[in-house]
Amino acid sequence: MNVEIGSFEAKTKWSELIRGVQAGMRYTITMRGQPVADLVPSAGSAQKDPEAAVADMLQFMQAVEPDHDLNLKALVDEGRA
Repeated sequence: MNVEIGSFEAKTKWSELIRGVQAGMRYTITMRGQPVADLVPSAGSAQKDPEAAVADMLQFMQAVEPDHDLNLKALVDEGRA
């Protein structure tokens, strides 16, 4: 997903933008409405595309045997104080 952001806002929210890039977001930085730079994940980053991540998760879920003795209600109640 590509989001346009003004240069002043990019300067003030730099840390937030970097976390967004780590999560796969892309930003176009503008100055007076004109695009001047793109902030994108680096080519060497280990980010996978979402479809590949879902495929890996489904493969893992199919490989693991379910635990039928697991009581989800008890686990939820245990976490509540």
